[in-house]
Amino acid sequence: MRTLNYLDFERYLGSSGITTAARHQRTALAEQGVTIETTPWDGRNPLTAAVSNLDGSMWADFDVAHCNTVGPGSIAVAKYATRNDIPLVLHAHVTREDFQESFRGSNLVSKPLGTYLRWFYSQADLVLCPSEYTEGVLESYPVTAPIKPMTNGVDLESLEGYEKFRASAREKHDLDGIVVFAVGQVFERKGLSTFCRVAEGTDYEFAWFGPYSTTPLASSTVKRWTENPPENVTFTGWVEDIREAFGAGDIYLFPTKTENQGIAVLEAMAAEKAVVIRDIPVFDEFFTDGEDCLKASTDAEFRDAVERLAENPDLRERLGKNARETAEEHRLDRVGERLVDVYESLLDGDDPTEI
Repeated sequence: MRTLNYLDFERYLGSSGITTAARHQRTALAEQGVTIETTPWDGRNPLTAAVSNLDGSMWADFDVAHCNTVGPGSIAVAKYATRNDIPLVLHAHVTREDFQESFRGSNLVSKPLGTYLRWFYSQADLVLCPSEYTEGVLESYPVTAPIKPMTNGVDLESLEGYEKFRASAREKHDLDGIVVFAVGQVFERKGLSTFCRVAEGTDYEFAWFGPYSTTPLASSTVKRWTENPPENVTFTGWVEDIREAFGAGDIYLFPTKTENQGIAVLEAMAAEKAVVIRDIPVFDEFFTDGEDCLKASTDAEFRDAVERLAENPDLRERLGKNARETAEEHRLDRVGERLVDVYESLLDGDDPTEI
């Protein structure tokens, strides 16, 4: 089987969750022996493909088209796949709801974006999405194509050896004692204000590992907190190896307001970290309060959870071990098997939502 696994604007997406999800798919599919094309063009881009294929097709050869973003290249792939009876899978990593509170003006853009996403996703033979929560969001638009939830997975092997980064990462970022940390791009939607306000109410060190915008696109909230952070908060910016974060940190704090799944949570769990997350519906599908995490809703509850974990190493250890078991349920070999089953069902004309 030859599948297209396409990520429109890949070079510009950096370390985003969509990039990580696509990388997980490619790794998982390769382990299943699937041949993967990462570009739909028979060349580096549409222009070079057209110039070098004047007497033939500019398109690469693939049996299934799987697109992870919603840009113009993905629209072109969708139209090509439809014209040529190639099964089309569109992966709903982007929703109107999780686009909000990302950058300046994102809330205004989210309304027309929802209209566009309804049209775009409805073209698919199958829409994959990271959670049952996201499935419900898409149905509310409504997206008319069949929808199937499937975990983004977690790359356990890529996180191996994080422990060796503890001393060097702490020295590099001037961290000491119990470190409360977050991983990922710095957005208000990810709970930035809560993270900082909780830090202000404790004596522990807080570190957010991940890039943040300093351009005019940065929201006023991001600029305010990153330019004048609380004394005990460090924004590291881009880190070359994310294992630095999981080596340096002790308590993973993720007060995100909206999420389609939360790959970084699974990564923290894979690293056996005690995790504190916001009590939102999507997390009810995957995580259990008091077993593999602690959940909170208010600043006071987040602060209490952090202090409880900081003062109780046995609780941190128990939650961390249980969290690792949860992460292993999302390992990539399972993702690969499920993707292959989906592709084969589409190729055979069966209903992939029934497998």
